[in-house]
Amino acid sequence: MIASVRGTVTATGPDHAVVEVGGIGLAVQCAPGTLAELRVGQPARLATSLVVREDSLTLYGFPDDDAKQLFELLQTASGVGPRLAQAVLAVHTPDAVRKAIANADTAALTRVPGIGKKGAERLVLELRDRIGPVPVGVDGAAGVTGGAWPEQVRQALVGLGWSSAQAEQAVATVAETVDGQTPPVPILLKQAIRLLGRTR
Repeated sequence: MIASVRGTVTATGPDHAVVEVGGIGLAVQCAPGTLAELRVGQPARLATSLVVREDSLTLYGFPDDDAKQLFELLQTASGVGPRLAQAVLAVHTPDAVRKAIANADTAALTRVPGIGKKGAERLVLELRDRIGPVPVGVDGAAGVTGGAWPEQVRQALVGLGWSSAQAEQAVATVAETVDGQTPPVPILLKQAIRLLGRTR
């Protein structure tokens, strides 16, 4: 079991990063919010979970051990595989996921692509007693809101290979669509990538 990796980020893509550890480049599947924090050429530490299949070994990466543990717990629910578990954590913070499950907030859970009403109800039913303590005052979405998101998205786009000018233009266009509460950074990043012509 590879519990974590620490090394230099040598490349990033729309859904993964390559971290060089001891001369070996490890491809790590990451959510957009995690990728936004990584910089090519800079050191990074990711908590990881190795998913073993008959035809593949896939390493999933997270900013901390808490997110990794929740990723693994989510997969114990019926019908939840690693990609769907990662999608949950791309939309919500770990604390927000715990709060939604503890409070049977299926509306919050169905905001995750791939989870319908029945799937959300199943998550609540199967994980409610195992989700752990729920912090008070959790506001919900993954990523940083307010004035910090434009810089996060801009840096992520540059890290993915676009020029600073392209990134600035995409961020400006996305900013025009933000009205009221700021969406999670991963969603804003996806909008920017879509504008620049690269779909996931």
